[in-house]
Amino acid sequence: MLTSITDGFLCCLLGKSPNAVGPLDSLDHGDGFTFLEVKPGRILRVRHNVPKNRPDFPQGQPQNQDEDEDKSSRSTVRCKRRITLYRNGQLLIENLSDSTTPERQNPESSELEAPDPTGVPTPGKRRKRKPKKVVTVDCQKRITSCKGSHGDVVLFFIHGVGGSLDIWKEQLEFFSGLGYEVVAPDLAGHGCSSAPPVAAAYTFYALAEDMRAVFKRYAKKRNILIGHSYGVSFCTFLAHEYPQLVHKVIMINGGGPTALEPSLCSIFNLPPCVLHCLSPCLAWSFLKAGFARQGAKEKQLLKEGNAFNVSSFVLRATMSGQYWPEGDELYHAELAVPVLLVHGMHDKFVPVEEDQRMAEILLIAFLKVIDEGSHMVMLECPDTVNTLLHEFVLWEPDTPRGDGDTK
Repeated sequence: MLTSITDGFLCCLLGKSPNAVGPLDSLDHGDGFTFLEVKPGRILRVRHNVPKNRPDFPQGQPQNQDEDEDKSSRSTVRCKRRITLYRNGQLLIENLSDSTTPERQNPESSELEAPDPTGVPTPGKRRKRKPKKVVTVDCQKRITSCKGSHGDVVLFFIHGVGGSLDIWKEQLEFFSGLGYEVVAPDLAGHGCSSAPPVAAAYTFYALAEDMRAVFKRYAKKRNILIGHSYGVSFCTFLAHEYPQLVHKVIMINGGGPTALEPSLCSIFNLPPCVLHCLSPCLAWSFLKAGFARQGAKEKQLLKEGNAFNVSSFVLRATMSGQYWPEGDELYHAELAVPVLLVHGMHDKFVPVEEDQRMAEILLIAFLKVIDEGSHMVMLECPDTVNTLLHEFVLWEPDTPRGDGDTK
């Protein structure tokens, strides 16, 4: 604590940001680790594991073509909905159907009837409003079971602010053991990735372009994105940009479908030298809010996961750079990819109501709540999380032939 205060005081006097440049740890090459230069001088550490003795299918061809074609009609769903955005920000979502059965003739709507301005309810009367924007989603989505033996499947793991790819240790080992190809990058300034000395390098858009470069480098035909906290936003971005390549998405404690905007009253707006002085307190606060229990085991998990171990400059720049106005409810409602939402019940950063709202907005979504977990649920309950993730990876809809409409 005394060392932290002394370093912060010196950096304030010298006008320097502590740990502003360079990775946190030495860039030693290890088994399964590579370093990808996404831009000149901008290098990310990436863990990329490809199972040995497994046939590779660079063109994404399934191993059993006959079986794959036989399941094609049963695993294809019709994603059709109309999304209306009104000028007051209200969203009307109608899940449409081509079915002519009486019980499915009327579209499902998530909007409540607008109140009469006089305050007196009038039967059958509805205020007419001009929509600001109307979006129609109409596509065929083929959702299949993804097994470790399939050479066209890649699992991408993206961590959040203050974390590193090491928080996915249990998940990476679990899925690698099942034969899956896995990819997990360190965000810029995190883990062993390079840390540019300018704040503009840590905006949402800069980090999203990094993830785009990683995705384009390793993606195959069926790609599954797994994100935690802030990492969920990058998964959503990629799913929106590459709907034909993103097969499924898993969101772990990612929050609601709201546009990102940094808080003006956040503690992370303090100068980096002040944040450096407060780093022991911030680490303790993160431990208390991020874990359901705060014992020696949790402290060790935090250390092994290399979580909340970034410089004060990177932490401040990343938090202040969370500006993404496009990522609102309309943006999420347009997604036609199956999504699993995993929420730790004791999470003090993300209320469960936010994930519940996300599940309501998304077209194909499943919400699973882990009672024993908190924000770092993948570290606290690895077996439970691994089981949920694997079941969803293997899941495919059992759609009757001739009926491929969702909901």
